[in-house]
Amino acid sequence: MLRCIVIDDEDHAVKGLEKYISTVSRLELVKSYTDPLKALVEILAGDPVDLILLDVDMPQISGLELSKEIRRKTNKLVFTTGFTKYAYDAFESDADAYLLKPYSLGKFLITINKLFPEQEESDAQKSKDDFFFVKSKDDNLKILKIRYEDVIAVESKMNYIMIHTPEKNVLTYMSLTEISKLLSALPEFIQFQRSFILNQNHIDSIDGNTIKMNKGIEITVGDHYRKDFASFVAGKLIKAGKKK
Repeated sequence: MLRCIVIDDEDHAVKGLEKYISTVSRLELVKSYTDPLKALVEILAGDPVDLILLDVDMPQISGLELSKEIRRKTNKLVFTTGFTKYAYDAFESDADAYLLKPYSLGKFLITINKLFPEQEESDAQKSKDDFFFVKSKDDNLKILKIRYEDVIAVESKMNYIMIHTPEKNVLTYMSLTEISKLLSALPEFIQFQRSFILNQNHIDSIDGNTIKMNKGIEITVGDHYRKDFASFVAGKLIKAGKKK
């Protein structure tokens, strides 16, 4: 069982998280707090846990300040808040992930599974094929083999999709929705813009809301995806160690 603690000054937010936690059999709720100062005292005096879900904007002491004191008492730390601006403050903290309110049960489950991947899922993933076939429109419908790891991005082109790889671009008759059903089973493929699915392993850099991919492909994050994008960056950013 993964032992977890919830800290949020809003009672309805605590109850919502408690409900989400109750749906995951491997999560055990140790305690919930609406008073951050009480949480600070009891967590420091108690046993370490596997996960702390911590609101950022709280009275008396902010979640960012509180995290510095209790970080050593948890394996994973997830910030929750309704304000996008705090996502960038979290980059300087020791958080492992970031949930922007309101978030769905699905988003919560995705975050938990990324932080604590189940061995069964990992083994199943290893057994999958590492390639797929498509018919190339520009090559007389010749069937081409494409390795998942070679896919930089998949771009919607009306009734077609363009599959970008280091060696070639392949245009094939298929919708982005159809290809996403295949790629969504693989954790490296993510979507932050309605016209693109990208392979995070081919990200070269991020400049504000622009994702710069290998091969010079640039993708602007769509408004609908900005919460997920901020959470993704916060979870991947390596922070400097604590100053002594």
